[in-house]
Amino acid sequence: MPGNGAPGKRYSSAANPSVAVSPVPGHTFAMYSDAVLDHFQNPRNAGTLEAATATISVENPVCGDILELSVRMDHGRIAEARFRTRGCVTAMACSSLLTVLLCGKTPAEARAITPEQISEALGGLPPATFHAAQLARDALQALAANLK
Repeated sequence: MPGNGAPGKRYSSAANPSVAVSPVPGHTFAMYSDAVLDHFQNPRNAGTLEAATATISVENPVCGDILELSVRMDHGRIAEARFRTRGCVTAMACSSLLTVLLCGKTPAEARAITPEQISEALGGLPPATFHAAQLARDALQALAANLK
């Protein structure tokens, strides 16, 4: 791995080119996938949604991450989704990805999205951050109950 980069510059690991690693030993952002970093740094569909059909809020009581999810339905499908999240890097990334996955789906199709699918789509979350995918799934369950 290159060793003469500036602190914070992203490099790919030879073992896993989709994982960004810091050239500085012990740097805190060391093991996020490119997909996680992309959704964190460039969140899709962030913010509030005017004229939402449903808005829910879920919280992880252990770490305190909060996800507010709003959707607008049109002809039985999710036409638009927005999120507001207060939490860790992976909570932000999972929330962003969730809104992308939801658009165009029926509520039944949305209920079928699993935390494992969210994790895989973000390059595979390690066990320490998998709770963020679970939070997204909790939001889906609360949304499904709200759309009945």
